[in-house]
Amino acid sequence: MTSRARDLGITVAQYGIAVVALSWLLTQFDIASAIDLLASVETETALAVVAVSVLGICGRTYSWYAVITPLAPVRFRTAAGTTLIVNFVNQLLPSRLSGRLAAPFVLRSQTGMAYSDAAAASALHTGIFAIYYGVAATAGLVLAIPLLRLELILLLALATSLYFAAGLAILFGGLNLSYLDRLIGWLSGVAVRVPRFGEGLAARLDGLLEFTDSSTTTFRSLASEPAVWLRYAVGWAVDLVLAPGVRVGLLLGSFGVAFEPLVALPLYLLVAYTVTLLPLTPGGIGITEATATAVFVALGIPAEVIIPIIFVDRFLSIYLPSLAGWYPSVRLDVTSLTTE
Repeated sequence: MTSRARDLGITVAQYGIAVVALSWLLTQFDIASAIDLLASVETETALAVVAVSVLGICGRTYSWYAVITPLAPVRFRTAAGTTLIVNFVNQLLPSRLSGRLAAPFVLRSQTGMAYSDAAAASALHTGIFAIYYGVAATAGLVLAIPLLRLELILLLALATSLYFAAGLAILFGGLNLSYLDRLIGWLSGVAVRVPRFGEGLAARLDGLLEFTDSSTTTFRSLASEPAVWLRYAVGWAVDLVLAPGVRVGLLLGSFGVAFEPLVALPLYLLVAYTVTLLPLTPGGIGITEATATAVFVALGIPAEVIIPIIFVDRFLSIYLPSLAGWYPSVRLDVTSLTTE
């Protein structure tokens, strides 16, 4: 089997899993009743849900703003464009973190900064995100353990541990890119012996030495600034704690369902959504909603109530911003899609 055929097979399988997961969800509640429930939401509540959703996107944008502004003076609008485009790419790839691989190119196109700086800022953004998410999701998992089945606990524990692993790996790698210098130097020495193309190839490899030095310096500078971590934490908390907690809490209250303790709701949401990191479906579509449903049903929320709420929450926080990122993505400067 060729690599292209294998990749196509994996992609088809991932979309198949997403379809199966969504199909299963649709059998767990009455769609007409769910529509009636959503239609019964008061106008004031609906406006509050929309307002807090906009606030959440602003918080997400501010987390990017926190890592960009120490390197280049940019407008908040520029950080917003970067946020939306990265969200859009995330939905095309089978993991929340894999979509961020395009972030350096997006950032370079949006700001004009050097690729080494863009790579450092993007890596730090991803690393901090993963660490913060892992900590908060762990708290949610600990609170939920007495109420969850063992297999669900193991799945969520695996996904949560991957956040820690990814975050620590990114932080360690960003601080120690210079360890690659010796390997790059050796490869350059080997490449220069290749007839006709050797000198050009060696020159490209030598250019990587400058990149690793510059990127490591930038990464260390950003990572050592407490203000970056603090400002990022503010944006992260607004985006992933305040906004979803208030949004889901308002909808539960509107449907006449009490949730106690309400303060733990954002933590339960975080751990329920951890499976977006697992490369099971594009952007975690389907599998995330199914897992979140299983978690909240175990916590005592009826499926016919929580499923439409989860769809609304995911639509407003993930899918709608991702869709909004399509337009700025088509306006990307394609000449920026290179490290040169």
